[in-house]
Amino acid sequence: MDYKEYASGEEIPPLRLAGTVEDSIVDGPGIRYTIFVQGCPHHCPGCHNPQTHDFAGGYLADPKSLLEEIRKNPLLSGVTFSGGEPFCQPEALADLGREIKKLGKHLMIYTGYTWERLLEIGRKRPAVLALLDLSDLLVDGPYLEAERDLSLRFRGSANQRVIDLKKTEEHGTVVLYQDEYDQGLW
Repeated sequence: MDYKEYASGEEIPPLRLAGTVEDSIVDGPGIRYTIFVQGCPHHCPGCHNPQTHDFAGGYLADPKSLLEEIRKNPLLSGVTFSGGEPFCQPEALADLGREIKKLGKHLMIYTGYTWERLLEIGRKRPAVLALLDLSDLLVDGPYLEAERDLSLRFRGSANQRVIDLKKTEEHGTVVLYQDEYDQGLW
């Protein structure tokens, strides 16, 4: 997939954020920099981050500042886009994701959409597909309070999937993420 190349000094569009966490161990594998975007159309009852729903809330953030924070921490294994709904800002996040991948970082995204729905949306909004292509893991599906399960890794309800996007692309069908913990190897 082709991504927009940024000439030296060209700006990546600003992001509307709810906040960041510089060293999360719960938002994906390893130590992660988590970016919580602002704005969400899903309004899942019992949502963990209801303060991120308002599209007019939060603040505008400079992606270059975020990249500098990520660069400063050599212990980070990856970056997680959470929310809010990251796929409501796919253009800016795809641009940021491209720069994150240049740093050699793992990229994970939380979304209230299913992977299948994102593929449909991506037909009309190519940045959605670009963002998926850059990402390693996707936690998809709305949070369903009736399916809440605190024993699940990296997700809140049993309907949500942790999809290995690279293996999914390779196999042409959804492949769920498994690491040593999931396989009982530690």
